[in-house]
Formats: sequence, structure tokens, C-alpha cells
Amino acid sequence: MQTNIMERLRGLVAGSLVKQIMLGLAAGILLAWFSKDAALTVGLLGELFVSALKAVAPMLVLVLVIASIANHQQGQKTNIRPIVALYLLSTFFAAVVAVLCSHLFPQTLSLNVGKTEIVPPSGIAEVLHGLLMSMVANPIDALIHANYIGILVWAIGLGLAFRHSSESTKSFLNDASNAVTWLVRCVIRCAPIGIFGLVASILASTGFGALWEYAQLLTLLLGCMCLMALVVNPLLVYNKIRRNPYPLVFTCLRESGVTAFFTRSSAANIPVNMALAKRLKLDEDTYSVSIPLGATISMAGASITITVLTLAAVHTLGIQVDVPTAVLLSLVASICACGASGVAGGSLLLIPVACNMFGIPNDLAMQVVAVGFIIGVLQDSAETALNSSTDILFTAAVCQAEEQRVESRA
Repeated sequence: MQTNIMERLRGLVAGSLVKQIMLGLAAGILLAWFSKDAALTVGLLGELFVSALKAVAPMLVLVLVIASIANHQQGQKTNIRPIVALYLLSTFFAAVVAVLCSHLFPQTLSLNVGKTEIVPPSGIAEVLHGLLMSMVANPIDALIHANYIGILVWAIGLGLAFRHSSESTKSFLNDASNAVTWLVRCVIRCAPIGIFGLVASILASTGFGALWEYAQLLTLLLGCMCLMALVVNPLLVYNKIRRNPYPLVFTCLRESGVTAFFTRSSAANIPVNMALAKRLKLDEDTYSVSIPLGATISMAGASITITVLTLAAVHTLGIQVDVPTAVLLSLVASICACGASGVAGGSLLLIPVACNMFGIPNDLAMQVVAVGFIIGVLQDSAETALNSSTDILFTAAVCQAEEQRVESRA
């Protein structure tokens, strides 16, 4: 009997994280409905989850960026450059789309501001001043106080320096990156319990109107991602192949996006994209490099997530955003998205970097991250579907454009 119970518990722990999060979400709603006092008590589980995220996120950003830059391979095929350019353009345009949609449909969040004093920047000059001062912060101080801008700058600098190091050093950095990623996975495995506590305590303290708030935020996120997949990306592809892009767009969404939606991992979807590239008869020397590379830097979905959730926090706190600041946010969100971790929900952990721009404290930024995990059942799946389908879409567009160029010359 005891053995059967242990086996069931192991199966529950090793099961689908999506199903577990849905279970935690439902359990939190039910507990808040039946017992307000009990719901407020289990809020401790949500606080522990948010604190664990706060503890691991700075180190994650530092180690991942150092390792990715240090292990970057030089001397790739020339065809990679236009593909990378499309990856980066798409990621930036995604942030711009998110800024515009967030301006048209502003969202607010139920955040526990408490006695935290927030001094928002008065304009682009103050934002740039704060950004520059954060960039030159002491690296140890940046880690202690979760100054993500400073962490990013030191990580990029150290990554560039380590590119000239020995292979054994690069291997150590890669192992360190894997180790920190493993720790993040351990924390995220606790997401169902944390979300159970967060949802129960939030609904008990603010009422069930918070569910409508989450639904509106999720609708905005999914709408931005659909706009990228069905409007912006096809325009970028048309600029390359100069013909109707939608047959190629729908092929990539159907054969790559649907699979990525359920696997929720761009890295896990690489074999699917490789197989599709082979069926499309693309250049193997190109797609064998561009698709794995796209799994790390083609992050339009992550860019949307970071921008929308950051601006939701900004609107909640009543901070005004002018046009230059919005453009700067788009750039910062694009850079953050390109450094998003390969684990489920990895883009959420980079939201504090963008929040730093507006003087939002780390405690509040991590509450925004927790909201992201609550809606992450659909948000992360849609984000991954957009990211992964974009990888194969732009690879196919550049390869087909190159074939057309060769045929026209012949």
C-alpha cells in the first residue's frame, strides 16, 4: 500500500508541469471560494515561490549570458547573416507591437505595493541617466541588489573576454550555465504549489475580479502574438521572397508551431524544424546552423511577454511612458528576450531587467513574474509556438530567396 502511494507521488512530481499548474490554479480558486482564512494562510507558499525566483534570477542572467557569448562560434556561412537579421528584426518589432497594443489596451495588475516608495523617471533623459548609472555598478553589488542592467553589462563584457579563453574554460562556463538552468528548473517545478498559494491569497484578499484581470492580460498577450505570426512576420518574409508568404507561413505554423505549443520548448522543437527544413529542401549547411541558433536568439514571443507584463506593472503604478522611453523599452525587451533561458517560463525571469528602467523595485517586479506564471499555461505555449515557427520560417525565406537569386542569374 505504501509503495503504491510513493509510486503515485513520484508520477505526480514527474508529470506534466502544465497539468500541475492548472491543478494548482483550480485548487487555489476553490480554496479562496470556500475558506478565505485558509486561503490567506497558504499565501506563504506563494511568497516562498516568489522569493526563490528572486534568489535565482540574477545568477541565471549572469551565467547564461556569459556562457552564450563565450561559446559563440565564429566563421559561420554567409547565408546566416540575413537569417540572424530577420531574427533580430522580428524580436524588436514584436516589442514594438506589444508597446502599441499595451498603449491601446492598457492593463493593470493586483500588486502588493505596501509601503514601497516608487520614484518614476520623469522622461527619457532620466531613464538614460539611470540606465547608464546601473551599467557601471559594481558587479557584486549588482547581484546583491538585483540590478539586472548592471548584471547584463558585466555578463556581456565577461562573455566577450572569455571568448579568447581555452576550451576547458568555455566548457566550465557551459557546465555552470547548465547547473544554474537545472536549479531554475527545480524552482519552476514548484510553480504549481506556488501558484496555488498565490491565487488563493490574491483571490481571498482582492476578490474574484482578479480572474477577469488575468483573462484580459492573457488576451492581450495572445493577440500580440497572433498579430506577429499573421501580419508582421509575413511582411518580413514577403520582403525576402517577393511572393505570397502565407502558404509558407501556414506550413511553418502547422508543422512547427503546433508541436512547439505542446512541448513548450524551442530547444525540444529543433528536430521538428530540422525535419521540416529537409522536407522543404532547404540548404543543409544553412539550416543546420540557423535553426539551433534561432532557438536561442529568435524570441519574438518572449519579447512580447516581457514588454506587455512590464507595461502592465508601469500602468498599475501610474508611471507615464513617452515615445523615446517606449522605443528604449523595445530595445531592452529585445535584448532580454534574446537572452531568455531555455526552460519553460524563462522569459518571465527577465521581466525585472525591463522593470529596472522605470525604477520598479525587485519585490514588485517579482510579483509581476508570479502573475506571468499564473497565466503561463497558455502564454508560454503560445510564446514557444511563435518563437519556434519563426525559426524555420525565416530560414526557409532566406534559402528560397537565395535559390531565386541563383536561378535569375542562370
